Amino acid sequence: MAKRKKKKFKELVIGVLMGGMSEEREISLISGRAAASELRKNGHTVKMVDVDRNSVEKIKKAGIDVAFPVLHGRYGEDGIMQGILEFIGIPYTGSGVAASAIAMNKIKTKQIMKAAGIPTPKWMVMCGRDGFKKTGLKYPLVFKPEDGGSAVDVAIVKNVSQARKSFEKISSGGRAVLVEEYIKGTEITVPVLLDRTLPIIEIVPQNEFYDYDAKYTKGKSTHIIPARISEKTRYEASALALKLHRELGCRDYSRVDMMVRGGRCYVLEINTLPGMTDVSLFPEAARAAGISFYKLIITLIKEAVKRS
Repeated sequence: MAKRKKKKFKELVIGVLMGGMSEEREISLISGRAAASELRKNGHTVKMVDVDRNSVEKIKKAGIDVAFPVLHGRYGEDGIMQGILEFIGIPYTGSGVAASAIAMNKIKTKQIMKAAGIPTPKWMVMCGRDGFKKTGLKYPLVFKPEDGGSAVDVAIVKNVSQARKSFEKISSGGRAVLVEEYIKGTEITVPVLLDRTLPIIEIVPQNEFYDYDAKYTKGKSTHIIPARISEKTRYEASALALKLHRELGCRDYSRVDMMVRGGRCYVLEINTLPGMTDVSLFPEAARAAGISFYKLIITLIKEAVKRS
């Protein structure tokens, strides 16, 4: 039997996996279209795969050589799609199954941060089956679903009444609730690309915090690059982002969100598949480092191909 000829990089069929079944589907579609357009513009063959319950058959039918997932939330960023791609035998960009699953779970991530000595706001967990309970933490507090992204269902609560309402909304879907003390300060995000940090971005939202609206509506937040923090704080933020990236076993890229108060960094969470829309933070940081959107995508895809 003749040996199959290895394709040159430019001949590879790139599958942009987008959409999905989470609340962040629309954002994923925007990210996917942007990435696919950039690749096609530069002469690559691209198959856009709208991920749903028939993903395995869709991906097989597409005949792709490498996958570029731009999925967000459940079933796409949590290790499930990564597991499907491993099973089918298609190399893909981003973190593997275990790192994706752990990073998606905010509670597990908090536990790892605690064990690794990474500073993070005080926190506790409420489970729906146990009902609402006193937190023992000082208001205002931030209530978050245990998983998910784009600040969906995240709320800053200032009293017990608001806390109960937020708890009931999040837990009604069967999810545990992460409760953490609200750190008022400078919000920053630290992108990690190939085990190095990109320029740190300071986020100034028009809303009370960097919520879904502020993230994806032009003009609803201001991004300042480089962030207006001291060199000492910049060094600390970069070191903490790399430490969490490595502790979780992430690869290729991630984005670590933090608050800075009194010159001290508090790590909030990590995103293993950052958004790729025209207002997204990761591509913006890459541009500030002299890396075009196309070069960013290709750099990630080449890493995936190396692993195949």
